Amino acid sequence: MHARNIGGGRPDPGPEEGTDQDLDRLISFVARGDEAAFEQLYDRLAGPAYGIIRRVLRDPAQSEEVAQEVLLEVWRTASRFDASRGSAATWVMTIAHRRAIDRVRSETAAAKRDQRTLQEPIPADDVAERVEASLEAERVRRCLDGLTELQRESITLAYYGGYTYPQVAALLGTALGTIKTRIRDGMIRLRDCMGVT
Repeated sequence: MHARNIGGGRPDPGPEEGTDQDLDRLISFVARGDEAAFEQLYDRLAGPAYGIIRRVLRDPAQSEEVAQEVLLEVWRTASRFDASRGSAATWVMTIAHRRAIDRVRSETAAAKRDQRTLQEPIPADDVAERVEASLEAERVRRCLDGLTELQRESITLAYYGGYTYPQVAALLGTALGTIKTRIRDGMIRLRDCMGVT
């Protein structure tokens, strides 16, 4: 399956050029991995899908990109098409519209995030705290690497995963007493490694 130029060529050939039954039949072949059927389906529905997406997004390049994503989704999920719920054309156009709306939402959210970042400069104290936290995390990782595998797994599950000692023992398939000993010994080694008094 190869991507093609969707935006160029003839404008929006309507899915009605072939009957709905033809498209439904094609999509059933696509569901079985038939590339020739997919090419026919692509030729019939790429233009209309691009047209719907273009009306939502307006930008030709983004519209073409989303149309490619839609047709790739059709190729991957053709087996989910249910003719009892509507025609193949309707199914593909619904995917196209949904993807276009998703892209608008994603772009809007990204623009809002960028705007917030520009409006809210990070105070110098926060930068220092973030750097310090990052360095501290790196030290903890380095010290954790110095533990045995069972100590590291046990401590990670108990302190970072929020599991109780009996849950850690069950998850690791190890006796509870062994887990308690490994965590205690591991914590002592971590404290020594990090220079905590």
